[in-house]
Amino acid sequence: MYLRTVKVRSSNGTVNEYVRVVEAYRDNGKVKQRTLADLGRKDLLVELLPKLQRLLGQDAGIEPAQSEDLDVLDASTWGPILAVRALFDQLGLWSILDATLGKAKGVPFTDRAFVLVANRLIHPASEHGLAGWLETDFVCDRQGRRFLPNWHQRNRVRVHFSQLEAWYRTLDQLLAAKERIELALYHRLRDLFSFKPDLVLYDITSTYFEGAGPVNFARNGHSRDEKPHNVQVIVGVVMVAGWPIAHHVWEGNRVDHSTVSEAIRDLHQRFGFNRLVFVGDRGMVTDDRLEEIIAQKNGYLVGVKRRRNTKLAEWLAAVDETKWISCPVGITAQERTNPPRTRAQEIPSRIDGMRVIVVDSDERRSYEEDMRQKSMQRTRTHLEKLQKRVAAGKLKQPEKIGAAAERALQRNHGYRYYSWDIHQGSFRYFENAEGLKREKGIEGRYVIATSETALSVLEVVAIYKELSDIEQGFRQLKDVLAVRPIYHQIETCVKAHIFVAALALLVQRLLHRRLEQSRIDLSPERAMQALATVRHVTIRLDDQPERRGVSGGCPDARRVLKALKLTDLKPPVPPKGQETVM
Repeated sequence: MYLRTVKVRSSNGTVNEYVRVVEAYRDNGKVKQRTLADLGRKDLLVELLPKLQRLLGQDAGIEPAQSEDLDVLDASTWGPILAVRALFDQLGLWSILDATLGKAKGVPFTDRAFVLVANRLIHPASEHGLAGWLETDFVCDRQGRRFLPNWHQRNRVRVHFSQLEAWYRTLDQLLAAKERIELALYHRLRDLFSFKPDLVLYDITSTYFEGAGPVNFARNGHSRDEKPHNVQVIVGVVMVAGWPIAHHVWEGNRVDHSTVSEAIRDLHQRFGFNRLVFVGDRGMVTDDRLEEIIAQKNGYLVGVKRRRNTKLAEWLAAVDETKWISCPVGITAQERTNPPRTRAQEIPSRIDGMRVIVVDSDERRSYEEDMRQKSMQRTRTHLEKLQKRVAAGKLKQPEKIGAAAERALQRNHGYRYYSWDIHQGSFRYFENAEGLKREKGIEGRYVIATSETALSVLEVVAIYKELSDIEQGFRQLKDVLAVRPIYHQIETCVKAHIFVAALALLVQRLLHRRLEQSRIDLSPERAMQALATVRHVTIRLDDQPERRGVSGGCPDARRVLKALKLTDLKPPVPPKGQETVM
């Protein structure tokens, strides 16, 4: 915070100078200013200055001083770091990392790991960019020693190699201890929230590289980031009771369903799971994989592929429109005048040991209809252009016309809606009546298959919908926590980079849980923005020693601090002569 004077011209032409209290803050990565208080006209404040000095001196226990003797030396962002420190403590991460990372000369690996996780959560940046963040935020170790960037002017990279080496060494230690850290965190979460590890949700995503990436690890594959030309890696996340307890990183061309067995085997061997119920999305499991899950005496609850499934038409045809069971809707839907319906019913599967539930969703139908219409319009545009090229004689050979038509139909799944032929040298396209009817028939409807006989229809639907938790986690992992794109060129660094983001996601999940428990209607991202108004301030008044304090922050920040049960906002007092570390 600082004082700013502004000249304002009045209606009679007189120019008055006003004094305002201004604060700098970050909004979407940009530094902006906002006025906290308008103190009034400068000439009137000068007359009041002696009285203000006496009043402030009595309240603060200091001698009156001239206003120009007050020097604000530093006002660093402190609130987000304070919150992450508290969440680290609640998760038991301090002790877990101390026990698994080993000792280091100077700053412990645990404190450096905290900095990496906090940076990923608060202001995601590379290990190079982290140095700039250390200048704006008050980041300290458990002794209160502030981390400072170590700059040098040689070469293109301005961060000193010794500091970069310390961060990369910490990444190496984290990756080496990954399996032990995940296991210890799982036991900690189970004790904190008393959940039963029977339902295991699993899904995968991809994250891409800028550049070549690690050789034989970063590969081209099915890109979920719409970056088919960039090499990538596959990330699989295991969630239990809403908590991400483990993740796996595979080569970018790994097939989705081939990862399932490895993830389940890890849960049995490392986490000691007995029987579990595997919950996965469509395409995650094949028939062979389901048989393997059952052979291991596990259960499953999975979405069924809607296309290339020979039994889907039979199952949808068996739906009885009079036997739908209404599913509860969320709060957002309840607030609408006509909330969208979600209905479900169980139908005979005609497969031993398998139950089948058909779900009908108005919201999903509206979305899929809109997507189909867009796809049809785009395909039609391409086919019309092709038709004009053929009519103009620019394309004559049938094999070339056919190849162009197939490319147009493949682009936006147009083959589902259109067909074509060549008649007497002219190109024609027309709606595929059978395909269009099939697509309209499955819009808004999906099928869930499960081996669990004890679950009701509504419970099956509710459990399957929890997969959206993983999808939200992926969005946070890749967007909010900035996992993509990856610039590392070494496989171990890539895996460590993703592990840091996974730990940050876990911390963010706990923050979300604490906000919900306190009925604070703020997202974790918005909570962090509010906490950024809590500053660590260093001032010097006249010839007195430096003084340090913490500002209270905005009202939302105070609510978040209360939710985290934080009353002492001051950082630890560092040992004398050891106020900073690199």
